[in-house]
Amino acid sequence: MPDLAADAAPPLVATLRLPVRFAAAGAGTGELSWGQRELWLTMRRQRSWLPIGGWSRLAPGTTLGDVESELRWILRRYPPMRTRLRYSGGRPLQTVADRGTVGLDVYDCPDGEDPEAFVIALDARDRARPFDLVEEWPVRMGVVRHRGAPTHLSTVLPHLVTDGLGGRIFLAEVADRTETDPGTPPLEQARWQASEAGRRQNASALRHWERVIARVPAASTVESGPYLRGEFRTTALPLAVHALSERADADSSQVLMTLLAMALPGDGPAVLRPMVSNRFRRGFERVVAMVAQRGLCAADVAGVPFAEALRRVGAAAMAAYKYAYVDPDAVAAAFARAGADPDAGLWCNDRRVASRQGFAGPVPSTEDVRAAPPGTFRWTVAQDDPFDPLSVDIDDDDDGDGGGLLLTVFTDAARLPAAAAEALVRRVETLAVEEVS
Repeated sequence: MPDLAADAAPPLVATLRLPVRFAAAGAGTGELSWGQRELWLTMRRQRSWLPIGGWSRLAPGTTLGDVESELRWILRRYPPMRTRLRYSGGRPLQTVADRGTVGLDVYDCPDGEDPEAFVIALDARDRARPFDLVEEWPVRMGVVRHRGAPTHLSTVLPHLVTDGLGGRIFLAEVADRTETDPGTPPLEQARWQASEAGRRQNASALRHWERVIARVPAASTVESGPYLRGEFRTTALPLAVHALSERADADSSQVLMTLLAMALPGDGPAVLRPMVSNRFRRGFERVVAMVAQRGLCAADVAGVPFAEALRRVGAAAMAAYKYAYVDPDAVAAAFARAGADPDAGLWCNDRRVASRQGFAGPVPSTEDVRAAPPGTFRWTVAQDDPFDPLSVDIDDDDDGDGGGLLLTVFTDAARLPAAAAEALVRRVETLAVEEVS
């Protein structure tokens, strides 16, 4: 989705384009890996190249040569940064180059303008521009100069390059030019997935999916749209989740998934589609690539106490995590055979960093939880291009006063109207506070 800031930005024309030549090992052409394939299908469904990346301030004294050197190092080390698509019979393949030239754009911010505002506008513009995954190298990098000195850098990538954790690994490695084992790149992943061992893995995972798909509602005949995006900021929820996690000796993600399951409307089993990091697999721990995939689980939580719901969701989620490493095309075929809704359930993504491994400070008391004000909600986007039908992303709230959570809800209003989607995330907070009390 284009960033609205791009519409108001002044024309941005590069002063010059520096050719950055690279050479690296690992060239070849092959199928997309399962992680890439799943992301590709998401891009097709959402009609977006799903830009990621961002802008940063450059250290004083940084030269254009320094930025060129960094870009050349990135292209050499990370195969997804030099991977483009080609088509065979309408099916996308990945083509990894062993040499090439990428343009590094340089922009001069006018003397009287704020270079930070300038790079924000540049970043928004590069996210909004269409992306040709066949012809373009998958990195748009632009340097902003102010009064002749490089001050800021914008780097925008298609999400096909890496998942969120891979992005954080990338930033850490670029900062100190890490030269440790980069892990198994997507082209090698795809070769293993096509092997006999890979086919066994897929068959095992698919049996799990077929068992859960049997509990999924039939395919929907409701027309889609509009698609809405809203933000719920809460300080009460993380306090309550901290307390509940300690009380039950349970992972906070399991607690949040349980609350989401209990908050879902309807009488049948709660169907959840968690985003799963497959980085526990050998060679994936530190790879900069797209290896996260959706899992599928279902749990009967209606009318049961929280402790029992926590147990049921935990068991179902564990299987979902184990079997998320699967061929997305085989999953789609399984849904079609069963006549089940491939968009069913709540798609959830726990993207927290600061509080994912543990909350800071002492365990909140019941009084602390009760004293926290209710969260605030606002709708931010309405569009015709689809999001996932019903999705909640969970982040540490960096824009608040600290210590809060941000729940971003996406909904197809034809399937779950705006009022019901807002009620869902508010219900998560209410259930958590009531359980602590």
